[in-house]
Amino acid sequence: MTETADTWVVIPAYNESAKIGEVVGGVLRVFSHVVVVDDGSSDDTAAQARAAGAHVVVHPINLGQGAALQTGMEFALMQGAGWLVTLDADGQHDPNDARSMLAFAREHDLDICLGSRFLGRAEGMTQGRRALLKAALAFQTVTSGLRLTDAHNGLRVINARAARRIRLRQNRMAHASEIVSIIRREKLRFKEFPVTIRYTEYSRAKGQSALGALNILVDLLLSRLGK
Repeated sequence: MTETADTWVVIPAYNESAKIGEVVGGVLRVFSHVVVVDDGSSDDTAAQARAAGAHVVVHPINLGQGAALQTGMEFALMQGAGWLVTLDADGQHDPNDARSMLAFAREHDLDICLGSRFLGRAEGMTQGRRALLKAALAFQTVTSGLRLTDAHNGLRVINARAARRIRLRQNRMAHASEIVSIIRREKLRFKEFPVTIRYTEYSRAKGQSALGALNILVDLLLSRLGK
């Protein structure tokens, strides 16, 4: 068995038809299995993902990235995945970083490995987004009790045992902080790993702006108020 044969890559996607084929193709050069969760897209994201070689699960309506991740993880576990990788659909993440994270997680017997752009590189990040992500990180540190360097990086490696213990209730961006809370509550073994995030004109147009980062803070506050 190759080092990635038991690994499924989970990609939540919403109206990503312009990019999803390229993203899936890049993932399949590194990993054998990928599932795209089309989260109620109004374009042909699902068709483009299938054409590129992905398994596709479709939400009839848009539920949010957290809900799409939960659906994708459950699908991967049903296929017998031993490890899961989560990454974004807009091309920001490098599948080779995910492969390195997987090897690191195996070597160190981790339950979850979290990508960190602040240990690695963030190419094209605006100063506004950097400041808001740092603010989100400070808020998360206070509320979760875990010290991390990156609050909302979608690139993660999770073993099946840990994935079965993750039940996301935050459908939108607050799911990232919810995962951190689950790590603490379930006493999961974790480490961060340096990765490269590439912000492009496309990804910024898809919401990777200072306003998008502000929405992270809003979701974090709402998630705390809802407890």
